[in-house]
Amino acid sequence: MTQTWKTGRGKMGFMKPLLGQWLAIDPDTPMGKVVCIRTYTTILDGKFIRLQADWDIGEGRKTYSEIAHYGLNADKVPAFWSFTSDGGQSYGVMADVTEMHDTAKGFHADMPSGLARFGVWPTDDGMIWAAEAKTRTGWQSMIRHDCRKV
Repeated sequence: MTQTWKTGRGKMGFMKPLLGQWLAIDPDTPMGKVVCIRTYTTILDGKFIRLQADWDIGEGRKTYSEIAHYGLNADKVPAFWSFTSDGGQSYGVMADVTEMHDTAKGFHADMPSGLARFGVWPTDDGMIWAAEAKTRTGWQSMIRHDCRKV
C-alpha cells in the first residue's frame, strides 16, 4: 500500500514531504549506471525550498547538477526557478499532473525544446520523481526515478 504524505500548511505545503535527501540508482541505462542525489532544504525563513540535484552518470564518466528554488511567484502561485550545470535554465508553475499518478503533484515548464512537466508522488518506501515532454501525440516519459530517503 502506498504511503500517505503529511503535507504542510499553505500553498507550498505539498513540498514538505520532500525535505531531506533522496537517492535514486538506475544500474541499467544506455549510458551506464546513473546515481542521482536530490537534497531539498528550506531557505529564506522557510519561504522557499532549495533543491540541489547531483547526478553521476556512467560511474564518473559524466556529472550533472541542478539548483532549483521553489516558492510562490509574484502572483502567489507555486513556481520554480531552475539552473543546470550545462547552462540551462527554466521556470515553471504548479499544474495538474495527476495523469502521471493520481496523487502526483508537480509543475509545467516551457523548456527550450518545448513544454515539459514533472511530478512527484509517494510509494511504499519512498517516492517517484518523473519528467515528461509534450509531443504531438501526448506526453512522453523522459526520466523516472524511484527514490529512497537517505
